[in-house]
Amino acid sequence: MGRAKDIVVRPIRARPANALVKRLHYSGKVTQNSQLHLGVFLDGQLLGAMQFGPPIDRRKVLHLVEGSRWDSMVELNRMAFSDKLPRNSESRAMAVAFRLLRKNAPQVKWVLSFADGCQCGDGTIYRAAGFLLTQVKKNSTLLRMPDGSVVANKSLNDNPAPNGKSGTSAAKNAGAVPLQGFQFRYIRFIDPTWRDRLAVPVIPFDRIPAEAKMVRGLRVSSSEPSENPSEVGGAAPTLTLHPSSR
Repeated sequence: MGRAKDIVVRPIRARPANALVKRLHYSGKVTQNSQLHLGVFLDGQLLGAMQFGPPIDRRKVLHLVEGSRWDSMVELNRMAFSDKLPRNSESRAMAVAFRLLRKNAPQVKWVLSFADGCQCGDGTIYRAAGFLLTQVKKNSTLLRMPDGSVVANKSLNDNPAPNGKSGTSAAKNAGAVPLQGFQFRYIRFIDPTWRDRLAVPVIPFDRIPAEAKMVRGLRVSSSEPSENPSEVGGAAPTLTLHPSSR
C-alpha cells in the first residue's frame, strides 16, 4: 500500500469529480456551486476528490473574517476519499490544495467548511489540517423526510409548497423531523496574515460537548444532544466528509 506522500492532487473536470463524489460521499449528492475540482490520485487511479466553490449565500459568512470580499474566500463543498487511499491522505491532499490556491488564486485568503455531526463526524480531519473550530451548533437545518431521505431546509424552501407555506413547514407537517446531532463550522486561513481578522471566537477542541462528538457516522456519546450547544447562529451547513475519511 502506498503512503500519503505518494498521492497526486491536481485539477480535474467536473464530470469525473461529481461521479466520484456521488459514489463515495455519504450523502450521494454534489453541490451545484462547486467551481474548482481537485482529483486525488494514487498510482494513476482517481480515488478521491475535493470540490471548492462559493457558499450558497456569502452574505451569511463574509462577516466571519473582517475585510472579506466576495472573492476573498471559498467553501470546501465536498470531500470524498476511497478507503483504498493511504492513511493521512486527507490531510496531505488538503495541504496540497491550499498550496495550489495560494499560488494560483492569491485573492483567496481563507477556506470555510462544515462538518456534519448528525451523519458523519465532528471534523477530526479538519483539526488535523489546521482548521479553526468557530461554531458548534445543534442541527436545525437537516430534516429526515418520511421516506427516510435527508434534505436541507434551504432546498425545501427554494421550492415553496402550493399552499404558499415554506417547504420546511410543509415537510414538518408531513412528518419530517430534524436530525439529532450538531453541525460544526471550520475556517482555515490560506493567508496567515488574515488570522487576526477573524471576527468570531475560536472554540478550543476540548470544549466540544461530549454529546456532539461523532466519528465515522457513530456518536461517541450515547447521550442525546443538549438543548444548549456551545455556539448558535451561522450559515446552513454543507455536508462535506465521507465517513471512510474519518
